[in-house]
Amino acid sequence: MGVAPFIFGSRRLGAEAATGLGCPGRAPFWTAHRESSAMPETGAPAGAPRSQRSGSGGQRARGGATDGNGASGREAPLYGALDLGTNNCRLLIARPARDGFRVVDSFSRIVRLGEGLSRTGRLDDAAMERAYEALMLCGERVAKKGVDSTRLMAVATQACRQADNGPAFIERVREGTGLRLRIIDPVEEARLSVEGCLNLFDDRAEAVLVVDVGGGSTELSWLKRGDGGFVLEGWMSAPIGVVTLAERHPEPVGAAPDAVVRWYEDMVADMGEALSGAPIDPALREVFAAGRAHLVGTSGAITSLAGIHLRLRRYQRNLVDGLWMTRGDCEKAAERLIQLGPEGRAAESCIGPDRADLVLAGAAIMEAVQRAWPSERVRVADRGLREGLLLQRMREERRPRRRRRRR
Repeated sequence: MGVAPFIFGSRRLGAEAATGLGCPGRAPFWTAHRESSAMPETGAPAGAPRSQRSGSGGQRARGGATDGNGASGREAPLYGALDLGTNNCRLLIARPARDGFRVVDSFSRIVRLGEGLSRTGRLDDAAMERAYEALMLCGERVAKKGVDSTRLMAVATQACRQADNGPAFIERVREGTGLRLRIIDPVEEARLSVEGCLNLFDDRAEAVLVVDVGGGSTELSWLKRGDGGFVLEGWMSAPIGVVTLAERHPEPVGAAPDAVVRWYEDMVADMGEALSGAPIDPALREVFAAGRAHLVGTSGAITSLAGIHLRLRRYQRNLVDGLWMTRGDCEKAAERLIQLGPEGRAAESCIGPDRADLVLAGAAIMEAVQRAWPSERVRVADRGLREGLLLQRMREERRPRRRRRRR
């Protein structure tokens, strides 16, 4: 199940000559290059507090999304990225801009496609109906905006990978909606997630660990800074996500506080065991422990912690995306979520009733990662796979076509 070599977020076509490192049984990963000049959002300034917000405004860091009207290329074609995950169905429609792209439309709905999958090995009928309805809405948005089918990247991840009837569901979607979803393997999922948030790396860090917590799996990518950029040292896909972990460990509603804490610690330990087999040189852990590396969390797991940490009355992406949190900030947010209980979490506008039973599973996954790879800093990314798909496709179309030599 190999994939072609890749370069993260590069606009410099000559960068493809970089040396790469491989992972067991996979195609090689290549140097992660970035723009030579960084935007202000990239990395915290010297002496800044460890927990801080990224700058607001329309323009985002290079290679990322811009939400304002300051983008160039208004007449450029529209691109779409659709991600059908174990828990969510998400669509992003964007137009290329000078510093990345400008979001034109977006859609997100919790569908819980992987509900019960860990027990039965199949997608549940009700779950497929929820996902199908969401995909119908996505198809309508794509058609309304006039996105060309060649510029729509639609992928499905862990739930459809794992389920016996996953391919059949994908075919049903194609016949009923016209959407052609492609089931991607974990290595491509990890690569796209990294590319989507590459511009959030601190240039001064010696290493970065990108953690993409999904509904059915968690993708981890370890990168180390080299002469030409960040080089991927290794990756792993842990078969544990917020849905699978929550199903393994049902919350003891109404139990004593110490029993609830034990339940949470059991989830942390479960994820910790999955991380024990990470194919990474143990010496890299010392770089994290010494404070010379940081984490990047890209998922609802970390954005929920950020919303609780900031005590937001409503979710505000411009305050969450790019936020620096400390390990202590994450732990305090998790403690508050435990104290709130199911009803209190459901009442939180940054969580809501649809995610109230999953958010602590996400917090436990993040805490297990932070214990295994100790880092005082974690950067919150409200971006990832969809953004990676968009940047990859836009970059492909920017590449000049080779002219055929005349004989």
